[in-house]
Amino acid sequence: MKKVYIGMSADLIHPGHMNVLKEAAKYGEVIVGLLTDKAIASYKRLPALTYEQRKEVVESIKYVNEVVPQDTLDYTDNLNELKPNYVIHGDDWKHGIQKEVRQKVIDTLSSWGGELIEVPYTKGISSTQLHNSLKEIGTTPEIRQKKLRRLIENKPIVRILEAHNGLTGIIAENVSYENNEFDGIWMSSLTDSTAKGKPDIELIDRYSTLNDVLEVTTKPIILDGDTGGKPEHFAFTVKTLERLGVSAIIIEDKVGLKKNSLFGTDVKQTQDSIENFCKKIKIGKSSLVGNDFMIIARIESLILKAGLEDAIQRAQAYINAGVDGIMIHSKEEDPTEIFNFCDQYKQFDTKVPLVVVPSSYNSITEETLIDKGANIVIYANHLLRSAYPAMVKTAESILKHKRSKEASDTHCMSIKEILNLIPGTK
Repeated sequence: MKKVYIGMSADLIHPGHMNVLKEAAKYGEVIVGLLTDKAIASYKRLPALTYEQRKEVVESIKYVNEVVPQDTLDYTDNLNELKPNYVIHGDDWKHGIQKEVRQKVIDTLSSWGGELIEVPYTKGISSTQLHNSLKEIGTTPEIRQKKLRRLIENKPIVRILEAHNGLTGIIAENVSYENNEFDGIWMSSLTDSTAKGKPDIELIDRYSTLNDVLEVTTKPIILDGDTGGKPEHFAFTVKTLERLGVSAIIIEDKVGLKKNSLFGTDVKQTQDSIENFCKKIKIGKSSLVGNDFMIIARIESLILKAGLEDAIQRAQAYINAGVDGIMIHSKEEDPTEIFNFCDQYKQFDTKVPLVVVPSSYNSITEETLIDKGANIVIYANHLLRSAYPAMVKTAESILKHKRSKEASDTHCMSIKEILNLIPGTK
């Protein structure tokens, strides 16, 4: 029997997929090359369903004889191994990101006389629209919480954006550019405090803002936990966040009154603080019910001028204590000290995901961070920092012109856009 190969993501099975499979079955035995999570994440968002879940669905379709993993967007390796007589695909890949993939398929098939058959695109079906409809329905705490670990496993770097209220959460959830989007949300104590007009000294209740963001988003959330508080209190914080579906908390290894790292002078590190911080990590880990919530240790050695050796010592100690990630921080515009840490961190026998926050060294691209071994990049305060100047300009314009027309024309979105922005407003 002749072999027919179909490459599929199959995150959301719709009539378009069924039309292709039904047509393929007319030509022979159908083998579906199911794209892995990593393959899909290489060119668009992480699929809602895991590879194993998607495989179970596809295997149950009557037209499918076999399902094999396709580890890249490129079909070449699977085609050379299976040497199918036909590859069948919808005719919608002649343009855009998959145009080069299509040509490679044609070239590869030609080496043994195989043929590409293209099925007319099924009109009225949009995977993007279906995905957006699912986002409107929402998510569950369990699904949201698991997603951060899936992202780390399958993307070269996980891109996180700060949000400090529901509106900025909607921005982090929905903004995209050329198939790029943010993978998750950072709940910063600095921006949360500032948005409330309070100093960043662990003064405010973080849960009201957290709930606002949880209600209007589906992406994983990493919470800025400051120092984590007393170890006994930290256990309850971890339990609460795990129950809510938060994916991770980042706690910093400073002692004393919490002040922002860029300006605080009353904070410090001591040698016994390593032991105490390890104790806090262990208490937090032991309080967890499941295995998905992550406790990430933020190392302040470079901020406090304690040096690279101290940062490395702390990273090794925190990993031995069971931490799920390491965040290394710096306030220098020159990224040399961060890069030096990354280079030494690569040599660790045991590593956990590495988090960087390039607020100061902001000329460094994500490609460079990937090369240095970073797994997560957090854009930690940019929405608040951009919002404040815009609002000041609006207020000044109204005062200057004694009316709001100029402000509305220059700085404001329209009322109609506001109505369209928030679901259920109209």
